[in-house]
Amino acid sequence: MQVIGFCRFSYPAEGGFQVEHPTIEDRIAYLYSQDRMEERFRHFEGICLPSLLNQTDPDFTFVILIGDQLPDAYRDRLERLVAGLKDVRIVARPPLPHRKVCQQVLNEARADIKAPCMQFRHDDDDAIALDFVATLKQAALDCQALTQTHGLVGFDWNRGYVARPDAKGICAEEVVHPYWGVAQAVAVQGKVRRSIMNFGHQKLNQFMPTVTFTDRPMYVRGHNDHNDSRQGKHVKPVTLPQLSPDQEQDFRDLFAIDADAIRRLFA
Repeated sequence: MQVIGFCRFSYPAEGGFQVEHPTIEDRIAYLYSQDRMEERFRHFEGICLPSLLNQTDPDFTFVILIGDQLPDAYRDRLERLVAGLKDVRIVARPPLPHRKVCQQVLNEARADIKAPCMQFRHDDDDAIALDFVATLKQAALDCQALTQTHGLVGFDWNRGYVARPDAKGICAEEVVHPYWGVAQAVAVQGKVRRSIMNFGHQKLNQFMPTVTFTDRPMYVRGHNDHNDSRQGKHVKPVTLPQLSPDQEQDFRDLFAIDADAIRRLFA
């Protein structure tokens, strides 16, 4: 079964943001501002990419949706960073309705629309466990009777970490947070054209049967000042404890996130 990961990298969609902008031009200016883009690249390089590059099962497709107005310097930088992935596709689109364009891009990435696939969503500042793809494939096999009966079936690993990287290293704590949108996937039957991105990640279980797993940490949810969910006026600051040297080693073992590399990136 084909596994497809999907990441929006500062794509200026129509909708899909908790932060509203008066015009699409305002949204593009916000997304592509230098300070924000530099932070996104630091998180992408230090948090997101290591776990993708070091998957125990590298047999997956990873699709990155960007805007067709992303400056060339940023696109070139992105292409260099992801060059080590086995099957990575950077897809540029103009600003379009969020769910529609995500569905189109995901369906275009399917090797055979008539065949089933597994799709997982992934933000550019999040990480997954190094055996996430392998675990996802095994879960699909274990739940074959369910996936063959329903057009869409959700899979959600709800134990992980919320983490904030900075010049001192990584501040993080373990959490259990169902349907958070990271380490989350949907089994899509052949000929079904709806995708994981057609549904809000927190409401997945309202539209399909879902299977949840809580046995071990499977993700790192990035926490930073430019998170879309942190732009509201009433958002409270979150204090996270600094990882100890032993916990930093756990992050290397579980997610290939290197605290020394984080310190260099955020110095």
